Amino acid sequence: MKDVETKGEPKAKAEKELVSTSPIVSGEENNHEAALEVGSKGLCKPTWKEDEWLRAEVIDTKRDGNGWTYYVHYESCNRRLDEWVSIDRVDLQSFKSTGDEAGGKKSASGLAGKKLRKVSKKGLKRKHADSLGGAGPEKKDDRSKDEKEHEEATKVKNIDQIQIGMWEMETWYYSPFPPEYADCRKLFICEFCLKFMRTEEALARHLKRCPHLHPPGTEIYRKDKVCVYEVDGAKNRMYCQNICYIAKLFLDHKTLYYDVNPFWFYVMCEVDSVGARIVGYFSKEKHSEEDFNVACILTLPSHQRKGYGKFLIDFSYELSKIEQKPGSPEKPLSDLGLLGYRSYWSQILVELLRGERTSSAISIQDICDRTMMKTEDIIATLQVLDIIQYYEGQHIIDLRRVNNLKIGSRGLRCDPSLIKWTPKSIGETTKRRG
Repeated sequence: MKDVETKGEPKAKAEKELVSTSPIVSGEENNHEAALEVGSKGLCKPTWKEDEWLRAEVIDTKRDGNGWTYYVHYESCNRRLDEWVSIDRVDLQSFKSTGDEAGGKKSASGLAGKKLRKVSKKGLKRKHADSLGGAGPEKKDDRSKDEKEHEEATKVKNIDQIQIGMWEMETWYYSPFPPEYADCRKLFICEFCLKFMRTEEALARHLKRCPHLHPPGTEIYRKDKVCVYEVDGAKNRMYCQNICYIAKLFLDHKTLYYDVNPFWFYVMCEVDSVGARIVGYFSKEKHSEEDFNVACILTLPSHQRKGYGKFLIDFSYELSKIEQKPGSPEKPLSDLGLLGYRSYWSQILVELLRGERTSSAISIQDICDRTMMKTEDIIATLQVLDIIQYYEGQHIIDLRRVNNLKIGSRGLRCDPSLIKWTPKSIGETTKRRG
């Protein structure tokens, strides 16, 4: 996983230049043409893995004062590792044009420059795989032209870095910020109202007059230095749209809906003497026909590995317990989201089952009632843990094997006694949206 750079952390050591004597490089300089075509594939040395050459595909090209650079995707690697590389990181002899495939491809930046038609929510709606994010059966590519064009146009990161408060973060993916920010490689974001600006000077001016010291909405939880605010997308549209823009920089699977009205946003903050500073959030549909208790979930990279992701998952299930309605996150999960949920589910189930006597009987429905996890998530997790069998028409849990399981830390736990929240009725949320 690519490390997130924060202020105060040492910069990576400068890469040693590799001198290439290939005639293609010389031709590149003389003819003002890129040495590699969009769509061509070959070997490239990643900046994050110095001792290995990986097979990569050229997604885009650009020229600046130092010559041509190439935006590459490393095969079998997550898209967040895509990056711009110079010619000295390319094995030119290994790059061969893929013929019609390469020649017919347009650069992602070229497509991004076009005014893309709005793709319908139905067309971009996330497909639901099995409860642990499996790929499911292969299907033919029946996406519309708009969807394919949208995917091509969003392959290249448009924002390289963001700064929120004292934290500077490298981004992972494309996010459709407004056109006026298209050529801005770094954004400066107010950590209280989430307004974004092009320069550090603009942020400094904004902070002098920004009246906010915490997210909008209602504080529904506080313990020690952690608090959670419930924010209504219908009442705080700008704030919620901005949090979606930011989240898209770190979530490949997230579909950005500009209509945030149908969602609640639960914003987790660290509290200090100045105010409440955002560290993560999850969103939730006000009325989910499929009983999703999370639509999107993110811990900012600057605050990962603090147990905050597990806290957000735990908090979503505590709300489900108050509602008395089993829930599940919307699928598919990102790779990091899948790891987080799989770990959380395993820890919850093992903890619960260890409290049972080996001679007692416990059903899947009993577990569902006590955890508010959906039955399909329970069964899939028990199968991964290899402590469940299907015998004579029913699932049998082997409680004797539970004590031998090794599970990690639950992370930061939510204290349900400190949640000040009641479920909203359909009439109440409909009235708010109106």
